[in-house]
Amino acid sequence: MASILRQIVASPRQKHPEAGLDLCYVTDNIIATSGPSSTFPQRAYRNPTDALVKFLDYKHGIDWAIWEFRAEGTGYPDSEVYGRIRHYPWPDHHPPPFALIPNIMASMRDWLKGPDSKVGRVVVVHCKAGKGRSGTAACSYLISEEGWVVEDALLRFTTRRMRSGFGAGVSIPSQLRWVRYVDTWTKHRKFYLEGQVEVVEVYVWGLRDGVKVAIEGYIDEGRTIKNFHTFHRHERAILETDGIDSTRTPAPNHEDSLPLPDTRAQAERVEQQDSSSNMDAGADPAIFRPSHPIILPTNDINIDFERRNKAAYGWTMVTSIAHVWFNAFFEGRGPEQNGIADPEGRFQIAWENMDGIKGSARKGTKAFDRLAVTWRAVGDREKGGIKLPQIITEPKAGELVPETAAADWRTTENSNSAAMGKDLGLRTESPLSMGESKASSLRSSGSSPLGKEEDHLVGVKTHGPDGEDFVELHAQGPPRGGERSDMVVSQPDLGLPKVASPEPTADIADPGGIGDGGMASISGKNEAKDG
Repeated sequence: MASILRQIVASPRQKHPEAGLDLCYVTDNIIATSGPSSTFPQRAYRNPTDALVKFLDYKHGIDWAIWEFRAEGTGYPDSEVYGRIRHYPWPDHHPPPFALIPNIMASMRDWLKGPDSKVGRVVVVHCKAGKGRSGTAACSYLISEEGWVVEDALLRFTTRRMRSGFGAGVSIPSQLRWVRYVDTWTKHRKFYLEGQVEVVEVYVWGLRDGVKVAIEGYIDEGRTIKNFHTFHRHERAILETDGIDSTRTPAPNHEDSLPLPDTRAQAERVEQQDSSSNMDAGADPAIFRPSHPIILPTNDINIDFERRNKAAYGWTMVTSIAHVWFNAFFEGRGPEQNGIADPEGRFQIAWENMDGIKGSARKGTKAFDRLAVTWRAVGDREKGGIKLPQIITEPKAGELVPETAAADWRTTENSNSAAMGKDLGLRTESPLSMGESKASSLRSSGSSPLGKEEDHLVGVKTHGPDGEDFVELHAQGPPRGGERSDMVVSQPDLGLPKVASPEPTADIADPGGIGDGGMASISGKNEAKDG
């Protein structure tokens, strides 16, 4: 049964032995893997934790450590990986809170190249599928610590992780934007200033009817995405058809420089592009102004869109879902200006470049043409009780690197709303949301028995440091101290002998943390056997 489930989940991936592991070597010392699990039913169709540990023990002895990024929970306790794990979780399908990046990079650097490091160590990064979040972290490390250019880092991750024809390894637009932020951060002294930001106005061109607009941001050290405001009808003003908004006052950062299209001509184009939509006032250029200040605790800002059409008997049909993340410090050119970002600014994006549903390019029917968000930094001089901006730099080699609190590993993947995400389809209409631009999304009523795992693993492949296919692992039960399972490394037929594991000569300790003093001790001499 487990074999059948793994084949279903991994069907788009390159074939490997039934007991193989879904992982790849991005470089000789960076491994990306889908999230392992110690609980059922997940371990029936994903990497069993004990199998992953046995493989890492066999290949790398004590010289491996895990960096995990799962806000939905790892699926295994730290003790099952000897406590050799670092936690920096954030929600699935989203970029990381940028404040996490310096600590992630520094902790990986210290493990691989720090004063207490040694040759042969590897970093194992994982999220759920080992693609978006893992790829963002792996590429960021190559750029910031190894001097790779952005394009080369992204290409390396794609060629090592993805099958040909299945797209990029890091494909979500906001995650790609974050990788480029990391490149900018690296080129300008790795200085970051975290502050609070107010969203002043949201401009939307070609807005269709029935679209909900919301402002979101990170809380809880980045483990949770909070909805800070959903715009109500009274907060939306329709711009005049001549392209001039007579109701607004000048906004900061050259607001009038944003061109306003001819509404009538635009409406004709919109009707041609989306003839199934009923174009009412929602199709005109619109401006959303919060009735009270909307202040986010960090520079990371998410603008979320959802479009609904009314159906019968208290139901609505969700026809569009999209969102976009940006960081005000980088959009305000903070790194380029010696850490002093513009006090206000505007971020613009077209519908086609928005993030889609659950990390895909799918967004449903077009909800608008383009978007502009006006923001400004908030200082303590303006609002009482506002905290001062926080200077965040990458810890130096040998310094203590902070770690984020882990999510509960027992949390089921589908119970976490951030991980589950939104989807198109029928929803119930809530009376509490009738005053909003549109009601908030609920979880889809239909889901696959596997929680749509196949959506996360499309096109993933597995191979070793040189691109060879592997890994056949014979694992029976959880690992015991000092025990390694027999393994066969499956390689292209080059006349090379297959390798079996030797008999162990020492026990594996159960350490308490990362570092030479807290790692498992394994001694023994590997012997190659003809097979």
